[in-house]
Amino acid sequence: MAATVTRLFLVAASLMLAAPVAVHAQQAGKVYRIGYMSIPSRQAAGDLMDRVFLPALREQGLIEGKNLLIEWRWADGKPERLPGFAAELVALNVDLIVAPQSDSALAAKRATGTIPIVHVVAGDPVADGLVASLAHPGGNVTGLTSTPGAEIYGKTLELLKEATGASRVAVLWNPARDSPTLELGLRQLKAAAPLLGVQLQFFEARGPEQFEPAFAAMSHGRTNALLIVWDSTFWQYRRRLAELEAKYRLPTMHEMTDFVPAGGLMAYGVVLADLFRRAPVYIDKILRGTKPADLPIEQPTKFELVINLKTAKALAITIPPALLLRADRVIE
Repeated sequence: MAATVTRLFLVAASLMLAAPVAVHAQQAGKVYRIGYMSIPSRQAAGDLMDRVFLPALREQGLIEGKNLLIEWRWADGKPERLPGFAAELVALNVDLIVAPQSDSALAAKRATGTIPIVHVVAGDPVADGLVASLAHPGGNVTGLTSTPGAEIYGKTLELLKEATGASRVAVLWNPARDSPTLELGLRQLKAAAPLLGVQLQFFEARGPEQFEPAFAAMSHGRTNALLIVWDSTFWQYRRRLAELEAKYRLPTMHEMTDFVPAGGLMAYGVVLADLFRRAPVYIDKILRGTKPADLPIEQPTKFELVINLKTAKALAITIPPALLLRADRVIE
């Protein structure tokens, strides 16, 4: 019963945040200074920032160069740089820090307990130690998540099995991530595999220099398919990963839809642009005085199954018609 009440509260809170909001007149003469610290490079995230995030800020009346100054910090795929970024932004006494991933939000939280922090693609912010609860964050951190919970890992494996019939599946993950949610997800995969008749093999890669050795090891292990666990460094190099998937002829499932237009076979997850379009609502509310502790965490309700038939053809894979009918988007 308590779980039902919590879910109803979260739904109501999400609807409240999702309601159409008129552009609010910002405090006259006030220039807000916010920090933005993220794992990928500016080049990799440029289109997402220019096409989605900055326009969404403008819709809230926050215009970079006019009443908004953004201190950009990009880790270029090296999460070990995040603590330094957090210290810099705290020293600048910014009004708010946008730290999209769990890793970047954790680095920011360790640096300050007072400056508001907004995450955008966190996994499980409760498990990761970012907030006390989804309904009542209770501190200086709030924002959006990219998954409904660790159970989505099992769902991606199920869809990959349905698409390929693979009995031996490689799992590529990044051990450099600072996210307890990742450990929960890997355990979920291990639990789901026997039920699906799948044998898993785990491979690690911290950056692009370790991609090809990992794929070569997968090939030697005679794996039939690959599941790549969502990671911001992997996202930065999604085109390179697609090239290796083609080279080693490994049909691959991703957890973020951006990988499929880059050449990946399929993905099941959120549309990244949707989350970055929503984040400025949180930013605006906090800059106007709402406390992060009073803004419930927003979990995604929309997930897309995207399949790249061009990639399937190149890999000589026939996607089952029933699965194609369930796809939200098919790239031909």
